[in-house]
Amino acid sequence: MIEPMLQSAADELWRLTARGAEIDPEALRQAVEAALSEATDFRTRLLIRDSIRALEANWGKSRTQTWLDSLPFQSQLEAVRQSTADVSDEDAFPSLKGRIVTPTKPEDVKVFLRELSSLTKKPIEIYIGGSIALILAGHLSRHTEDIDLVDEVPRALREYPAALDRLAQRYGLRLTHFQSHYLPSGWKGRVDLIGVFGSLRAFAVSEYDVFLSKLFSPRERDRDDLRMLAPLLDRNRIVALMQADAQALLGEQKLREAAQQNWFILFGDALPAAGSGT
Repeated sequence: MIEPMLQSAADELWRLTARGAEIDPEALRQAVEAALSEATDFRTRLLIRDSIRALEANWGKSRTQTWLDSLPFQSQLEAVRQSTADVSDEDAFPSLKGRIVTPTKPEDVKVFLRELSSLTKKPIEIYIGGSIALILAGHLSRHTEDIDLVDEVPRALREYPAALDRLAQRYGLRLTHFQSHYLPSGWKGRVDLIGVFGSLRAFAVSEYDVFLSKLFSPRERDRDDLRMLAPLLDRNRIVALMQADAQALLGEQKLREAAQQNWFILFGDALPAAGSGT
């Protein structure tokens, strides 16, 4: 469905719900409140109605009603209810309910890392890639349970499998790993320091290297992350880095085919060839 061209507080509600990604319920609550203050067109009122229904499916009726009762926009809320009463779910925004997911918070990851550091006094360096690296940098908001470490979980941490399992249960976060050959060469020179947690030093793979690693992936989840990340990055820099440091990935047929498909979906044109520029 095509949303109206608004220049108002309702813009954020449309932006938040329009791209098919997971939606943070707290961000949706704030956007609904802002949109209610000036919800004059029918399509926005319909979006508000279905956003409230999506929050109710996530929160439950009691919490949702308590929130609605606290709002200062009761007349606007009643106008939303009356004007949209006869519109069926199928004719509105039926996907919203399935997209409400509490995202993994950067601070939760850092608290996890602080407790992780207490397992050993041995100096450890870890390099975090994947979606968590994007979440920590503020480039992505979604739920994930995997803290993807480059190459392996350090042996000094693997010595405590029971403690790692307890951390996974308590935080909903688990250490996993992937091989560095799925990253562009030279990635290690572009990492960012997340922080020093006792004897643990944690680094994040740069957003450009994460982007390219996901570009060569056939997984739909990685494609969704690419859709969220692409507007935030410099396309010329992506192309330059790919042509300089992703030749090994381009040399593998299946990976290259995945990159070609993802690039076309993201940008609508062919994957730039080596040395061709943008």
